[in-house]
Amino acid sequence: NPGELAAFVRQVMGVQVAARALIEGNDGALAYLVHSFFEGRFVPGADGAWIDLGVDGPRAPGDCVVWANRGGGKTFLGAVATALDMLFKKGIEVRILGGSAEQSRRMHEHLRRLFDDDRLAPELDGRSTESRVRLRNGSRVEILSHSERSVRGVRVQKLRCDEVDLFDPALWAAAQLVTRSASPIPGPWGSEVRGVVEVLSTMHVPMGLMWGIVNESRRVSDWAGGPAQSAPAASGLPGGGPARVLFKWGVVDSLEKCGDAYTCDGCLLAPECDGRAKRRAEGGHMTVLDARVLKRRVSRAAWETEMLCREPSRSGCVYAEFSPAQHVMERCPAVEELRAAGEVVVAGMDFGVRSPSVVVWAALAEDGTLLVVDEYAEVGRTLADHVAAIKTRPWGVPAWIGIDPAGSARNEQTGVSNLRAMRNMQLTVRAKRTGIAQGVERVRERLSPASGPTRLRIAARCTGLIDAMSRYHYPADRPRELVPEKDGSDHWCDALRYLVVNLDAQTVGHGHV
Repeated sequence: NPGELAAFVRQVMGVQVAARALIEGNDGALAYLVHSFFEGRFVPGADGAWIDLGVDGPRAPGDCVVWANRGGGKTFLGAVATALDMLFKKGIEVRILGGSAEQSRRMHEHLRRLFDDDRLAPELDGRSTESRVRLRNGSRVEILSHSERSVRGVRVQKLRCDEVDLFDPALWAAAQLVTRSASPIPGPWGSEVRGVVEVLSTMHVPMGLMWGIVNESRRVSDWAGGPAQSAPAASGLPGGGPARVLFKWGVVDSLEKCGDAYTCDGCLLAPECDGRAKRRAEGGHMTVLDARVLKRRVSRAAWETEMLCREPSRSGCVYAEFSPAQHVMERCPAVEELRAAGEVVVAGMDFGVRSPSVVVWAALAEDGTLLVVDEYAEVGRTLADHVAAIKTRPWGVPAWIGIDPAGSARNEQTGVSNLRAMRNMQLTVRAKRTGIAQGVERVRERLSPASGPTRLRIAARCTGLIDAMSRYHYPADRPRELVPEKDGSDHWCDALRYLVVNLDAQTVGHGHV
């Protein structure tokens, strides 16, 4: 059980792991080790006790994310979790994939040092090498090189990914398909070892890969209600698959027990720590001295993002005003409700061929709020296919569709513009010309008006648009150009912008445009 696991880690492996976080809302490092070893069976309860979800019913997902500060021990804990898997799960195959070869070697070196101890060394099958460790029970761990070819040829039970913010997105995508369960390897984790991908990383890059992974995950507390609540609402994962479990801790949670050498009065860490490190029962992974030195060296933004593990600054985002908590509506009006209220549905569309063509549908509420109720995105389809999809949507044919003014140019192959072709297929199309910056400002005015509440809300089902509104940003190296980066998020945001620009160009009232 979790208590015995903690005792084994402490007494046999000689590792002290914090059972509880010092900052409210964060997690103790032990929670990650328990989740990893028991593969989602146990989750921490509010009173410090462990909730047993069982091995036969719905457990928490095996895939998990550790979002922790630099120097917070996540790489070392990944090595501890690997050692536990190898010792108890006979014949298990584990691979380590770091954001760089150096990062992979660091976790592997921690693992080798654990097995150098006299208490664990007898379990080794021969000598460990710089890339592999084998045990007498057939368990094995190896380092993967940082390449798609290396990853695609692997079939293992556990893949531990260290510092994913340094991964190429294509490599991360390839890594999702390398795991498989192993049966029978029975134990307190169940009748088999689950195929699992674990992520251990700091969040280095605003709106980067780790940011996306964290936002697709669910806190471990979401499963604390027991089996009846063990499958939270849909995540942003492809296919609506189960969410990853998120564990989070920051520099304060990582601190050692603070002794008499330091006083809280005037301490550089006082704003974050507030004396908590003096009251903790067990030591953490980072010394107070190191934490104080690091804080002196970095900017406030770097400290908050990489050490306190707060969301990165959104100053470079096009729609920094956008907040899912404020702008996303869990309950979307039904078609019948909109018709009963006499409201008209309109749409915006961004054309694509190799990139997706995106359509968003919206209605104007009585109070002037624009309600985005649906979205559509397809790649490699013809314009006729897109029009057919628009016409068969439950909202009915839109009153009009706002498009890119460039769509009025003639197609080199057909001699007919997209605008003309859509009109020939009995759609009403509008293409008001306006600059990108002006259009963005129209959307911002709805997200955060100078007076009054927000006038733009998005249905929770529009996961593509919600993600794009969060990610849409200006180039990091050219932030003053005011031309957003074209990295995929622009398609959804452009479709919304064309809708808003053409809507605001008309006389608008409740029930008609």
